[in-house]
Amino acid sequence: MISILSRLLLACLLLPCAWSAAHAQAVSFPELNGAIPGHQDVTYLDLAKMVVPDLAAGDDGFYKGSAPIEVRHILGGDQGGSPPETISLPNAAVLAIKAGGKDRLTMLFDLGQAQNSAEGFAVLALYDLSGKPKLLDAVNVGTDQNSYFRDPSKIAIGPDDDALITMSMHFNSNQGYVSTILILVRDDRFEPIDQINTFDENVCAYKRTQDLSFQTPGSEKPYAAIKATVSDVTKPSGESCDEAAPKAASHDVTVTYHWEEARSRYVPDSDAFEKLAAENAKHF
Repeated sequence: MISILSRLLLACLLLPCAWSAAHAQAVSFPELNGAIPGHQDVTYLDLAKMVVPDLAAGDDGFYKGSAPIEVRHILGGDQGGSPPETISLPNAAVLAIKAGGKDRLTMLFDLGQAQNSAEGFAVLALYDLSGKPKLLDAVNVGTDQNSYFRDPSKIAIGPDDDALITMSMHFNSNQGYVSTILILVRDDRFEPIDQINTFDENVCAYKRTQDLSFQTPGSEKPYAAIKATVSDVTKPSGESCDEAAPKAASHDVTVTYHWEEARSRYVPDSDAFEKLAAENAKHF
């Protein structure tokens, strides 16, 4: 099981990215005992307890609890790991979004992982704060050890709707593995658009990075097309190493998702990301 210390270390390593996302996309990490703006009698802890009912402040600055409510995995089927027996939560990521023309609040709770589980358990929750706070939906978005909102954490797919972007990741001494999930909120429920897996490698002879970016070209109704691009770059180090250095290379892998009314979902225009994931797996 990943320890609290290692989770905090990873969070510190990602802090510049997290602050960038917070600035650009209004992701925040408020104190859970703090009041929600516009609802001075309701705290973020009250919202968190809709996901982990017995969550309470501990003596060490963490919030402790046991089992979360039952949730489905965003990708369906048997995806996802199990939560730990005891939850120890330092905070949660908070992001306001538009969904169906309505203001909604999302919170991402990285609850850790069960012993001997390869994947963490991270609950993405959707709230309606227009009256008495209400939990509308909750899903497990964990596909690896640690989960976060990605930068950017949301993209506008219309004047009244945002798509969400979460990520799960882990790394070892020279490789990093990132799973990104693109999520639509429709009828106050989370729906997966796609999972995009990327891979970084930093060894003596070379460094390889795969950076993921999103655009929304055009203005289709009801939802705009989403263009996702992985920039795959390999740079030789110039060092004298045991392994041979590959040639410098750079290319983009792009998939565009279009809304298909007949199928009532976003559909990719190719399987390029599946092929990229299969090619990456050869290097694990």
